[in-house]
Amino acid sequence: MQNLVDNICVSKKGDFLMKSFCIKNNNNRILDYLLTEINNMDLNDVYVSQNSFKLYKNVIVHYTGSNEEKFVYELSNILMNCIMKFYEENIIKRVVNCDFFYFEPKEKNTIYYNCYELLEENNSDEFRIRKEKIFECLVDYISEHKFFILDGFVNFRLFEYNSLIKECVDTAVNKYIIDKEYKEFIELLRSYVASQKNKTDIIHVIYSNNDPILMDEDKNILIYENQFEYPKYLSDISFSSKDYCLNALLNLLPKKIVVHLLVEEDEFIETLKLIFEKRLLVCKECSICKTFTMLNVH
Repeated sequence: MQNLVDNICVSKKGDFLMKSFCIKNNNNRILDYLLTEINNMDLNDVYVSQNSFKLYKNVIVHYTGSNEEKFVYELSNILMNCIMKFYEENIIKRVVNCDFFYFEPKEKNTIYYNCYELLEENNSDEFRIRKEKIFECLVDYISEHKFFILDGFVNFRLFEYNSLIKECVDTAVNKYIIDKEYKEFIELLRSYVASQKNKTDIIHVIYSNNDPILMDEDKNILIYENQFEYPKYLSDISFSSKDYCLNALLNLLPKKIVVHLLVEEDEFIETLKLIFEKRLLVCKECSICKTFTMLNVH
């Protein structure tokens, strides 16, 4: 039985057929997880044992039934979940520390968090694809080989899976950079607003699915696009009607801004709140709101 302990083998003695697979690893948490999951495998005629050798602790799975394909699939599924549970975090940290070593520890922690959020979207296509890549590779390997060292398999066999993790890290880094630039942009504008004297008392913003409408305190509609200084306060990403609206408010510097919200609050309204803080009020039920709602501007 020694060859069965260390290797996959298919040996036939009369009508007896056995297939075994050996998983080599030294992490006790991983080993305990594997032993528990394999013992709960939805398949009869499965036997599991554990032995320690010179370099590795081994979990050996023996299958004496006739449905070898199901055995391979069940074992592959357990190992797939094991890899995602115990290895993804370390892979993420390795990629960040290697490819983005120049970030400060606090910045790296934010990137880790961003990446974990992306990876934990269990219903996403990305999550399904990651599982498929691991599962397919495991099925092929277990069907053709006698054993594996789990760490080595993850690091050197799961090329496509590791590439997907790297793509996720790249996305998380891009999100961190964009968020950082956004916060710096908001802080700059907030400081500007706080340092300047108010130029007007009240500006009304009619906010719908169409272009924002600005009105002064006498309810006169303001034509704001291209009517103020060069849009130096605009972001360098786009020059939409919302950008021009923000630029107008920064030029007018009203003491009070009333946003008449005809649709759900979105990122632009949140941006206005962050910049203008207490001087901005959101309204949904006044006469102005009702009038523009009746005009179907939303």
